[in-house]
Amino acid sequence: MDKIGIITVSDRASAGIYKDVSGKAIINTLNDYLISEWEEVYQIIPDEQEIIEKTIINMVDNDNCCLVITTGGTGPAKRDVTPEATTAVCDRMMPGFGELMRAESMKFVPTAILSRQTAGLRGSSLIINLPGKPKSIRECLDAVFPAIPYCIDLMNGPFLKCNENVIKPFRPKKK
Repeated sequence: MDKIGIITVSDRASAGIYKDVSGKAIINTLNDYLISEWEEVYQIIPDEQEIIEKTIINMVDNDNCCLVITTGGTGPAKRDVTPEATTAVCDRMMPGFGELMRAESMKFVPTAILSRQTAGLRGSSLIINLPGKPKSIRECLDAVFPAIPYCIDLMNGPFLKCNENVIKPFRPKKK
């Protein structure tokens, strides 16, 4: 079964001060998109770079997640260090994901320019940082998800089958 990691980065959610709605929004969105069977590897952690790095590494290297999606910690506040953690553990960066997510979010809110989402590759896994607001999560995933299955294909990952009535992945036509 395909494994996908979901990491909510939030001091308050990890301390139980409030419920994690952002991670659940990612899970719900993926359930809408995917018809492949998949298993979530889900964690709520504080805004600590070392913990974020270790969690991503564990999900990729030990849990064999083909995709890891983080939410939270992408703003300009001092404790927002998710992009730094992602960059530290990736072999190669994929800046187009962050660029497209910011461009999409700018259609809805002028402060989207403050977001520092990024994406990168570790081994044969794709890691993507999303903002922390559930509405923004769906908007950003709607924008970038069409490229995700093909990216995973190119890294010899599992073939993610999508509900094309909800999201249409891009895959080149076979000749």
